[in-house]
Amino acid sequence: GERGAERNVRVELPDGKVVHYEGERGAERVVRMEISRGEVQHFEGEQDAERVVRREFADGTVQYFEGEQGAERMVRMELP
Repeated sequence: GERGAERNVRVELPDGKVVHYEGERGAERVVRMEISRGEVQHFEGEQDAERVVRREFADGTVQYFEGEQGAERMVRMELP
């Protein structure tokens, strides 16, 4: 972003995770997290209330979730 309006868009963590953000400075929210073993988690929700809505695994399995942050539950799974 412009000087003074910089924001997080991608952060690489020491454990190998890569976290992707969207939103304006100060309101960035997690939208995707790539985990080193090939898993990708997708999130929805405002900053500090992000919740997992989908998990994709390296083998092609996809899990779908509903519920608020911390109370997500799997509602559907697609196998490759």
